[in-house]
Amino acid sequence: MRVAMAELLHRTLFLPGPAGRLEALLWSPPERTGRSGPSLAALVCHPHPLFGGTMHNKVVYHTAKTLHRFGLPVLRFNFRGAGLSEGLHDEGRGEQDDVRAALRFLAAEYPGAPLLLAGFSFGSWVGLRVGCDDPRVREMIGIGLPAGELAHRDLSYLDACSKPKLLVSGELDRHGPPEKLAALVEQFSPAVKEQTRLALIRGADHFFAGHLPDLDRTIAEWLVGRHPELVPAGA
Repeated sequence: MRVAMAELLHRTLFLPGPAGRLEALLWSPPERTGRSGPSLAALVCHPHPLFGGTMHNKVVYHTAKTLHRFGLPVLRFNFRGAGLSEGLHDEGRGEQDDVRAALRFLAAEYPGAPLLLAGFSFGSWVGLRVGCDDPRVREMIGIGLPAGELAHRDLSYLDACSKPKLLVSGELDRHGPPEKLAALVEQFSPAVKEQTRLALIRGADHFFAGHLPDLDRTIAEWLVGRHPELVPAGA
């Protein structure tokens, strides 16, 4: 019975994508008496596939684990050309369509549930761009947003994105230096800035090596601050 329940709650599947099927992993929350459905459903996007990024990346995994601990269904997937996903890397252009395909699946799986989109590094750059435009996405988390690579990563779409968002940076992140991220946010309009929370994790590098518990705590505090009704498993 325990094995059957694990298979039910953790499901590997393939999503129809614009460049072929996309390998994905869905963590569903356990059913709770009296609940009609989850208050949020989450999508987590992985870092750059040409540098080994997949949905099994440690930061992506731990982010998904944090969100799932609060009873949220969480979907991870491999961008085109990564893992068992079909297609070829498209430098962030086609990957936006991959994100849209994943959001489409998640919205159909949990109809009516607002969506939370999170991403790490390349996954935050691509994912948040799509999330800003998709009305089903109500909240976003950008981890290691590559603000230090603006010559290659246009982040101007964030200027008018007034959705609530958490941006997490490591103090020693070379790809997303916190001072550049802070300068980026400082340029936002007051309405957008009000909905943006910057979080700095002391001593952490881009991959949060040795600081994943700090990342977990940062995400959890922001999530509960916005959704006091959410209770972590075991609490």
